[in-house]
Amino acid sequence: MELGAHQEKVEEFMARHDMDSELEFRILDLVSEVGEVAKDVTKSSDYGLSPEEMEVKKDEIGDVMFSLLAVANGFDISVEDALEAAMEKYERRIEERGDPGSGSR
Repeated sequence: MELGAHQEKVEEFMARHDMDSELEFRILDLVSEVGEVAKDVTKSSDYGLSPEEMEVKKDEIGDVMFSLLAVANGFDISVEDALEAAMEKYERRIEERGDPGSGSR
């Protein structure tokens, strides 16, 4: 697998700081970090009552990205290839159904 620059950066950082962990823990960390983003949204928007006030801290998005790249590295998946595949999938759905969603509404 050829890693993109960001994936290499995360891999090198984790190795340098002895952050190797089981993949299942990386996945749990990713879910936790996404939860932190949801917490920011919930808090700043008063549980969705004031969507115009919604904010997310930049470092929380960074934490999600770091965790996602660590998970991708654990699975030996290039995030560039994964994103390209997802974009193609959404494009195909839009062409076929006029909607990028995965199911009926």
